[in-house]
Amino acid sequence: MNIYADRGNLLMLERRCAWRGLDFKLTASGLGEPLDGTAHDLFYLGGGQDRDQRLCAEDLLAHKREGLHIAARRGAVVLGVCGGYQLLGSSYVLGSEEIPGVGLVDVRTVRHEGPRLIGNVAIEVELDPGTPARVLAGFENHGGRTHLGADERPLGRVLRGHGNDGHSGFEGVRRGNVIGTYLHGPLLPKNVWLADWLIATALRIDIAALAPLDDAFEDLAHVGARRAAGL
Repeated sequence: MNIYADRGNLLMLERRCAWRGLDFKLTASGLGEPLDGTAHDLFYLGGGQDRDQRLCAEDLLAHKREGLHIAARRGAVVLGVCGGYQLLGSSYVLGSEEIPGVGLVDVRTVRHEGPRLIGNVAIEVELDPGTPARVLAGFENHGGRTHLGADERPLGRVLRGHGNDGHSGFEGVRRGNVIGTYLHGPLLPKNVWLADWLIATALRIDIAALAPLDDAFEDLAHVGARRAAGL
């Protein structure tokens, strides 16, 4: 699934590693291919349309669910965006049809007959205890309403936009190093601080250990995304 600038997210991770002299290898996992949960530091699930999600859900359950659970248990980063976020949960309900997810997090998404939740969005997140809250800015476009289980916590608090369901005030989900979010457009080029957090967390190093980069253009992209959301 790759319709929401997911390739831009992967390129951002690759470039920021390359600029620092860090090795980066991108390995795709296609339909029917097993997923080795011990072979990688970061796992990425992108967005797609309902038809794509049906195909991917079947493949995830048959060939990749166990690998993703192994990855999550050992502390690897798992990032799901939009459709990928929905499939990290228990199910995605489309009318009378229920598409099962991989169950990495306790969330359930229901396709709503009302208007889609579309627009620029900004949320406030605190990824590490004791660190200042930061703003993530992006774009959302989803017909599903995602509901978190009682023991799950959201990725962030909605400052502008709709978030998970349009009324709870929460966006995304975070369980350890497993993160799901509706923010795309793409997410990481507009929020390079999150890209660096993902890299550092995947490598199991302090983010302060990453060599600094000249982020003048990236900072402008973030400011523009925040402004578009009304911040």
